[in-house]
Amino acid sequence: MKYTAKSNDSITAKLPGWRAIVLFALLLLCLAGLVGRAIYLQGIRDDFLQEKGNQRYSRIIEVSAHRGMITDRNGEPLAVSTPVESVWASPSDIKIDDANETKISPQQLKQLAQALGMRVTDVHDHLSDVKRDFVFLKRQLPPEQSGSVAKLNLPGISLQHEYRRYYPAGEEFAQMLGFTGQDDNGQEGLELVLQNQLAGKLGSQRVIKDRRGHIVEDAGSLTPPKPGGDIALSLDSKIQHLAYRELKLAVAQHQAKAGAIVVLDANSGEVLALANYPSYNPNNRTRVSTQAMRNRAVADVFEPGSTMKPFTIATALNIGKVRPDTMINTENGVFTVGNKKIHDTHAEPMLSVSQVIQKSSNVGAAKIALSMEPDTMWQTFYDAGFGHHTGSNFPGEAIGMLRDAKSWKPIEQATMSYGHGISVNLLQLARAYTVFAGDGEIKPVSMLKLDQPAAGKPVFSSKTAAQLRMMMESVVMPGGTAPLAQVAGYRVAGKTGTAHKLDGRHYSNRYVASFVGLAPVSAPRLIVAVMIDEPSAGQYYGGLVAAPVFSQVVAGALHLLNVPNDAPLDNVIAAPAEIVREEI
Repeated sequence: MKYTAKSNDSITAKLPGWRAIVLFALLLLCLAGLVGRAIYLQGIRDDFLQEKGNQRYSRIIEVSAHRGMITDRNGEPLAVSTPVESVWASPSDIKIDDANETKISPQQLKQLAQALGMRVTDVHDHLSDVKRDFVFLKRQLPPEQSGSVAKLNLPGISLQHEYRRYYPAGEEFAQMLGFTGQDDNGQEGLELVLQNQLAGKLGSQRVIKDRRGHIVEDAGSLTPPKPGGDIALSLDSKIQHLAYRELKLAVAQHQAKAGAIVVLDANSGEVLALANYPSYNPNNRTRVSTQAMRNRAVADVFEPGSTMKPFTIATALNIGKVRPDTMINTENGVFTVGNKKIHDTHAEPMLSVSQVIQKSSNVGAAKIALSMEPDTMWQTFYDAGFGHHTGSNFPGEAIGMLRDAKSWKPIEQATMSYGHGISVNLLQLARAYTVFAGDGEIKPVSMLKLDQPAAGKPVFSSKTAAQLRMMMESVVMPGGTAPLAQVAGYRVAGKTGTAHKLDGRHYSNRYVASFVGLAPVSAPRLIVAVMIDEPSAGQYYGGLVAAPVFSQVVAGALHLLNVPNDAPLDNVIAAPAEIVREEI
């Protein structure tokens, strides 16, 4: 015992006193470091801890902005956004087949897939991506379907308020309006063109979740959404309905591949109607062919055929080469240029310039064209809007083809006079005819409602424009190519076109039938252009296939616009059994 005590005393005596001081100092330093770190994180750099905390109980979600409404010129809604719900999840908050409180069982997973109309495997894949804090399971659900999801009350599964675009007129305006995608952004047509004005700006919102992943509180908006602006188009929904109906009937009656129609206000250049057939329902785009989605009136080009003859004749009249009563030797319907022959469907030895239009003589038009310099013809065609954009700004608009006059051979200048060797879209052609509706000025086209008409650009003199109106009025009379274009109570004028379609580098036995006209002649209010692609039920002439569509649309549209009659109600003269025909 004594030995042991002495041993302990010797050991205690050997321990240096400074070690206690050092140890105490180290403990103080550690404590000071912890206090400093706590002050730094909680007082100076508290955003890090705040962010980590927020990740556990809150989310910032986007708040959709209400897309502006598109209306017709009279305020009728053409495209509106309706509220819907989208289902989203936070995979990092969800455990599948786990003992965690936010567990979703296989049975619940199956119920969720059924409510969403999705495959179980697809839903499982979305929810298993735990690296993501936010994922949409399905967008834009109708109320009954989103209600079924809400009743399941599954952890981590939430609903988000959004908007879905709805088109009340369906297929009638489909190619013109286009459509929006799931994010309510314009994808085609005017929805795409007017995206910046319609879209608005998204907002954001912070929400608080419970430990099972359910949203339990709206913590307030961080940024409120800004709704888009409403836009009034130049279109008239009643005239559009009429135009689409008559076009659809004509395509079916003549078993055609497709058709298009454009109705312009002759004074302002506003597009009152633009329809295509076949069409599709933009509210249900499943199994829609790309061909049905094409705006053929703007995106497709064709050789206009004899609808170009008025521009050739007007050019010659404007520079004084001919007068309406100048006689042209049409050589019994056969004219040789170089080693090529130009034919008329009907043989005539002599025709006046007016009769060249009335009876649609290719020989007469070719001879008048060859009496002018190529540059003169080219400049008139270009000034009338051919070979460049219409200014509509419609996506995918084709400009057509108008080759440089320096490259024209005599036969090319001759054939171009009656619409071969040049290509146009239907909107271009309709716009070009505005030069004949007024004082010889071409009007810019507009798809938006205008407060006042835009200024036109002179192409012909007012005298030349008036002369062409008289000539084209004879086209719809007996002896012309389009008596079926007549309208009871109104004087109308126009020009037929019947053009072979190109198949590679050669012309085939497939046709484009067309008619472009204006009404009433005394004070033109409307210009209507009709194109029927590949009629195959036996008739293919523009005067038999396209002219009747013009007649029906003009008659209805003038009444809808309350345009006064400029002719007796019994002015329609019965068409002869054999109508003068044309073919190019």
